[in-house]
Amino acid sequence: MNTPEITVKRREGTGKGAARRLRREGAVPAILYGGAAPQTIAVNPRDVLRIIHGHEGTTQLLSLKFDGDGGARMAIIRDMQFDPVTERLVHVDIQEVRADRAITVRVAVHPVGEAIGVRDTKGILNLVMHEIEVSCLPTNIPGRIDADVSNLAIGDVLAVRDLRPPEGVRIVNDPGQAVATVSPPMAEEVAPTAEAAAAVTPAEPEVLTERKPKEEAAPAEAEGKKAPAAPKKAEKEK
Repeated sequence: MNTPEITVKRREGTGKGAARRLRREGAVPAILYGGAAPQTIAVNPRDVLRIIHGHEGTTQLLSLKFDGDGGARMAIIRDMQFDPVTERLVHVDIQEVRADRAITVRVAVHPVGEAIGVRDTKGILNLVMHEIEVSCLPTNIPGRIDADVSNLAIGDVLAVRDLRPPEGVRIVNDPGQAVATVSPPMAEEVAPTAEAAAAVTPAEPEVLTERKPKEEAAPAEAEGKKAPAAPKKAEKEK
């Protein structure tokens, strides 16, 4: 296994002011712990990003060297902090490790195979855990933990106890914790028929207008007019 190298520098001063000056110079403040006492150091952010590129979720063993010092130490990157706005690396925690002492690290989970629930019944594979914690010697840190999902039908669950880590690697997570599942396919939307649409769509309400009864009198201006006189009977001829 190729062990990437990283060179660090010892730094003087702590606090926000010293950290800002260091970043203006193109470096990033860091802390190295795991030895007799924590040490304040500075690292090149490009070197850190180069090491972690393509290894998300997987802890790597590093060969750490101090600038001007020929000796190398075994170390791992424990934590990184990024600016929430610029997404630039702003701080790194590095842990020095020993070859004969087991450590607990996070390793990526990689699904292997095609689930029968996906292949035969169009189900959907859900990877519940993307990382898993393992305990091992620094030199035995695996690049990933394979999760064989080939036998998963719809509704099946692959648990931590079903994983097969490499020799010398012990999984720390709860054995019953779900790693992957296969869920049913999403139902396809079907256009409703005309009859179904009519049954669902409510009819528009009838608009009722006020109507006057036929017996209602004529408008008020008609009041006061005299009724026409009845015709007189013709007088009989004498």
